[in-house]
Amino acid sequence: CPTCGRVYGVLRGTQPEGGRMEVSRTHSSLPGYEQYGTIVIRYSIPSGIQQEEHPSPGEPYSGASRRAFLPDCPEGRRVLRLLRKAFDQRLVFTVGQSTSTSRKNTVTWNDVHHKTSVHGGPTHYGYPDPDYLRRVEEELAAKGIRNTPKCLQAF
Repeated sequence: CPTCGRVYGVLRGTQPEGGRMEVSRTHSSLPGYEQYGTIVIRYSIPSGIQQEEHPSPGEPYSGASRRAFLPDCPEGRRVLRLLRKAFDQRLVFTVGQSTSTSRKNTVTWNDVHHKTSVHGGPTHYGYPDPDYLRRVEEELAAKGIRNTPKCLQAF
């Protein structure tokens, strides 16, 4: 909605087709979440040819493999469910220019921040970062990705 900014319906992104999101768990903990294990997310987006929704349709793009971490606590599991919804709606990645390498025509993150390091704090995309789970939920909510209350999941 241009007035309130709320997303109605299902937003579809420009993430290339054919990617995978795999989840595993480890017993090691993240700084700030020492009493919990760790959820490890592995994303794999293969190289391909850009489609009409991409910056250079018909041109090849380079794929990407990324790894991200969440605490295996109730809030972390809730964010994992949201990230799965966002991935399935093609909202986690896009094709463009990498901000870190300046390479064009490559798979890049699409404004949903991930913790790609277990240490180093926010400046190094790692933990501890006590506000991260709340912030990523807000980023996902801005894209229309919210948890559905259990009472509405049957509909």
